[in-house]
Amino acid sequence: QVRLVESGGGLVQAGDSLRLSCAASGGTFSNYAMGWFRQAPGKEREFVAAIRWNGGNTFYGDSVKGRFTISRDYAKSMVHLQMNNLSPEDTAVYYCAAGRVLFQLRDTSKYNYWGQGTQVTVSS
Repeated sequence: QVRLVESGGGLVQAGDSLRLSCAASGGTFSNYAMGWFRQAPGKEREFVAAIRWNGGNTFYGDSVKGRFTISRDYAKSMVHLQMNNLSPEDTAVYYCAAGRVLFQLRDTSKYNYWGQGTQVTVSS
C-alpha cells in the first residue's frame, strides 16, 4: 500500500510561484508513474502533470504547459511540482497520485493511490 502526503500549498498572489511536494512511502517508488491533478470547486478533477516511472518523460496539461514543471527525487521518494506565474485560475486542491501506468498518464482512473490534497489559492 502506497501512502502519499502532499505539502507546499498556500495562499499566493497572481504571478507568484509555489513548489508542491509529495512524499511517497510503503512501496517501491521507482515502480510507479507519478501524477499531479487538481480540482476546483464545482469542477471535475483535472490533469496537471505526470512523470514516468523512470523519469524519462513528462506530460503536462495544456493550461499549465510552460509554467509548471514536474520532477521526482528517487533518493527521497518524492515528486515535486514547481508552479510559476500562477493565476487565479490555478486555484484548486492539488492531488498527488501514483500508479503502475505506462500509457494514458492523463487518465485519473489509471492511478491506484492518491494523497489527501493540498490547497492552492491564488489571489488576483
